Amino acid sequence: MEREGVFYLPEPVREGLGGLAEAFFARRSGRSFSGEPLSLAEAGTLLFAAQGVNRVRGFRTAPSAGALYPLEVYLAAGRVEELSAGVYHYEPLGHGLSRITEGDARAALAAAALGQRWMAKASAILGVCAVYERCRVKYGRRSTRYTDFEAGCAGQNAALAAANLGLSMTVVGAFSDEDVASVLNCAPGTTPLALMPVGPGKDEQA
Repeated sequence: MEREGVFYLPEPVREGLGGLAEAFFARRSGRSFSGEPLSLAEAGTLLFAAQGVNRVRGFRTAPSAGALYPLEVYLAAGRVEELSAGVYHYEPLGHGLSRITEGDARAALAAAALGQRWMAKASAILGVCAVYERCRVKYGRRSTRYTDFEAGCAGQNAALAAANLGLSMTVVGAFSDEDVASVLNCAPGTTPLALMPVGPGKDEQA
């Protein structure tokens, strides 16, 4: 049905976008998980999508003001094949993981997220955090905005990758910064911005 004053656009172009077009149509906020594990390749793909190095000189998949890269990404692995339960820090250079703490941190993160217990059923939880000072030294008061933009880009990259992999994922922003930083064992000056529970889905996502 048309409305006066509205110029209607053609249907979105899919040809030439490859899997990205499918990801746009498939992306949902999924909070139901089957309990099946993530493969190590799936976990690595999500981390690469968020902050992986895709060009020479260390440039990454998400745009960063001044290429200062203030984000730090963590993986709280509970059920990831070939990976023991624990909290890991993603190392973009070399595309690797460094283990921060041992043990399953999913329930602790769910508790830190105001008791959202469904999060603990995800196979893993990505934590997107920021060191604002890295950007502030160049951009001053604008740095908070630029860093938050970057976190949004990184999170959407991961969400679209999850959609293409057929995984359930959503973004959680309601949590105690101090408690999440403690669970992830973040370095001083690091601020948690988003938690992203992910895993194979249980049923239809909303």
